[in-house]
Amino acid sequence: MSQFSWKIKKKLKNNNARIGIISTPHGDIETPAFIFCATKAALKSFTTRDAKENKTQIILSNTYHLMLQPGSQIIAKHGGLHKFIGWNGPMLTDSGGFQIFSLGHGSVADEIKGRKSNSNIKKTLLSISEEGAIFKSYIDGANLLLSPEKSIQIQRDLGADFIVVFDECTPFNVDKDYTYNSMQRSHRWSQRSINAFNSNLNYKAKEGSSGTQEIYGIIQGGIYKDMREESIEFNQNNINTFGVAIGGSLGSSKAEMQEIVNFTASKLNNIRPVHLLGIGDPIDIWTFVEQGIDTFDCVSPTRLARHGSALVKGKHGKINLKNKKYNENLNPIDKNCLCYTCRNFTLSYLHHLFASQELLALQLLTNHNIFFMNNLMETIRIAIKENNFENKKNEWLNL
Repeated sequence: MSQFSWKIKKKLKNNNARIGIISTPHGDIETPAFIFCATKAALKSFTTRDAKENKTQIILSNTYHLMLQPGSQIIAKHGGLHKFIGWNGPMLTDSGGFQIFSLGHGSVADEIKGRKSNSNIKKTLLSISEEGAIFKSYIDGANLLLSPEKSIQIQRDLGADFIVVFDECTPFNVDKDYTYNSMQRSHRWSQRSINAFNSNLNYKAKEGSSGTQEIYGIIQGGIYKDMREESIEFNQNNINTFGVAIGGSLGSSKAEMQEIVNFTASKLNNIRPVHLLGIGDPIDIWTFVEQGIDTFDCVSPTRLARHGSALVKGKHGKINLKNKKYNENLNPIDKNCLCYTCRNFTLSYLHHLFASQELLALQLLTNHNIFFMNNLMETIRIAIKENNFENKKNEWLNL
């Protein structure tokens, strides 16, 4: 069984776009790649078999939700997430920090992506200290502590190939002093995460329930470039990780998000693979691949499907199949798309399924959106390989 490695196969001369291979014990990942979210150990309305048939390379599950239900030890008894969910491919788990703080701040998930929200999500974060974060379980109301050491232990139980250091994810609207203090605490939590990862407490060092694991660090600093540089310095020189992720708030607008990501990516030394947390808009992916981002994750492709939106090429990026104008449309979503849904069903039929609240609607549209994203990433990889990135980008976005 192969171990972990990272190799850049080609980098463009006129920008930082690159193709590479991330090797794991559960298979290789061709980059740039998109990571689909099986948040609670399930791709909503979709099987892992179907995901594999749609050329999915890697999926992600959520530490926070799985620690609450069913509990990481139950998953460990199955031999880890891979066997628990029937997925024989690479996996990643986040640290659990994002969910604690997104629930704590209420709307941080939207703010990270550069959009304001009026979310009424009930806040469950009770307190943050050097020890960790105390939060109220949405399962039974119990008060629980998640610390760097606890997060790593849970992620070892879950057994994903890649795990992530524990950090605080701040919203864009906190002040600079809070952001700085939070970043410093996240750096200390990162070091504690690394120490726990390298320890021999319950598993062999660097080994989880499914075998060997590797860990990613996270760059914080909010919208402040000086802090981003300091966090980059910490991640590149103070801790030793397989990869690095760009996290935290990326601003209050698309323009600010692009500026922060572009600035951060430009300062990296390209020794390790770079992941961008929580971004999945195809236009953003084209933009950030140019800056040297290797992998992305986001719930949006499957979430959009559940709300009736199909991903399409072009600047608008999606269409709403619940719209009455599709009632008699006998065309597929995309006549050039080779997914099962587009090869077999019309817009009229899909509109009918949503109007009738048939569960099949969710499965068929999820199928299309997952295929669409994997086809997007494959198109990007081929464009880089053939030195045709700008032409393919313009062709994709201007249909």
